[in-house]
Amino acid sequence: MKKFSFLFVVLFIGMFVGCNKENDIAPVNEYFASWNSCPALTALQAYVEDVTDPSSRNYIPVDDRIATFDMDGTFVGELYPTYFEYNLLEYRVLDDTTYRNTAPDDVRLAAQQIRDFVRNGTPLPNHFDMIHARAAAKAYAGMTLAEFDTYVKNYAAFPANGFTGMTYGESFYKPMLEVFDYLKDHGFTVYVVSGSDRFICRALVQPLGIRPNRVIGMDVKLRSRSQDTVAGVNYTMSQAEDLIRTDELIIKNLKTNKVLQIAQEIGKKPVLSFGNSGGDVAMHNYCLSNEYKSAAFMLIADDDARDHANREKALALGEQWRNANFYVISMRDDFKTIYGYNVTKVPFTFPTE
Repeated sequence: MKKFSFLFVVLFIGMFVGCNKENDIAPVNEYFASWNSCPALTALQAYVEDVTDPSSRNYIPVDDRIATFDMDGTFVGELYPTYFEYNLLEYRVLDDTTYRNTAPDDVRLAAQQIRDFVRNGTPLPNHFDMIHARAAAKAYAGMTLAEFDTYVKNYAAFPANGFTGMTYGESFYKPMLEVFDYLKDHGFTVYVVSGSDRFICRALVQPLGIRPNRVIGMDVKLRSRSQDTVAGVNYTMSQAEDLIRTDELIIKNLKTNKVLQIAQEIGKKPVLSFGNSGGDVAMHNYCLSNEYKSAAFMLIADDDARDHANREKALALGEQWRNANFYVISMRDDFKTIYGYNVTKVPFTFPTE
């Protein structure tokens, strides 16, 4: 009897392990260690289980399982004390001794407006996203792509202002990284679709294993080093030439521009869309117009204990997003941790000028 029982247990365990190997997917509850039970997570899990079930009428083939994620404020911190790319421009123009004395007047003005905003609360001018985009195009013009990548990563290694235990390059929302893993393991292709510079985004998400060709962002015109003003259609670059950033802005990837870029670069509508602001609504609407079953999620920065957040504003936005039929992710209520348990919010500090 004992021998029979032992063999039965071994056989049962072997069948269980074999099933797991065949599916090669971890149990759902193993993905979300950084989440509390919440409606948004329940909705995401139910959605994924439905559309990946071959017997479901909502089944989506793997090639069409496209998920688009905004970056700043969706899975990367944006409140230290403002966007990474704004902080980077401020540093480049006002603090970098290799550049600050040569910055054009309009670029210097844009950087000073960022500094006045973060240090004094001075409101940014209307349409500052475009002011910044044009200034940033000029501020990094002449850098090769490799030089710019190194520049971004060097700044990303600085301690994140307003926190202990974290650099800018480590400021990922841990729960959202778990969503990435969950979706990838269920056959979804993840794209980053950000308003930030494409090459800044590529540098920041490289540690996550997101491929460069799955990153869409703000773009400036490039040229080969010896091309000068000659159009690329009339010039053949040599093997020894590098690609150089120019000061010509092509597109600021916000709102409907996100949709246009998705259509051009991906060629398919997403079935899942994740964002955190009005700049992502067009992308969400595009997703929800898909013939496949689709869903859109908005993250609200309502945790003023663990992050630098405006809770009142965030709650108002949450209500707005629910009325738009988006699922709302609450950082305060839904995340067990934001950046990791070793990261602590502290007051912002600014060096004396």
